[in-house]
Amino acid sequence: MERRAACHCEALVLNCTGEPAKISLCHCRDCQRRTGSLFSVAAFYPREQVSRIAGRAERFERPSASGFRVTFHFCTGCGSTLWWEPERMPHLIGVAVGSFADPDFPMPGQAVWAQDRHPWLELPHGVRVHDRNPEKVVRDD
Repeated sequence: MERRAACHCEALVLNCTGEPAKISLCHCRDCQRRTGSLFSVAAFYPREQVSRIAGRAERFERPSASGFRVTFHFCTGCGSTLWWEPERMPHLIGVAVGSFADPDFPMPGQAVWAQDRHPWLELPHGVRVHDRNPEKVVRDD
């Protein structure tokens, strides 16, 4: 499977192959500020499954709520954040699910930083909820 992710003006484009390793909804206040919404939704792909096929990106790096740095890549034309590299999970690239513009994209399997969730927001049935981040999985590879 191949999926195309693009910024709002469609000048910056990624190609993502295969299925995401995980899809997460994040309620942290940093994601609320970055998106201008109540949360962000990311499809995390193994690094080797993501390639830029068009456009130029700028970078913005900041600490995350978990204490690890994260580098965001955004379009120089429209300013849309298209992907990010979380230091906490260096083998994965987070891609903004909205950038796929696909209403059939799979739903998130987890919600993180739910301690910052707006109390009136109802989450879909079956989504695992974590007050902060889930326990980090140690990789053997």
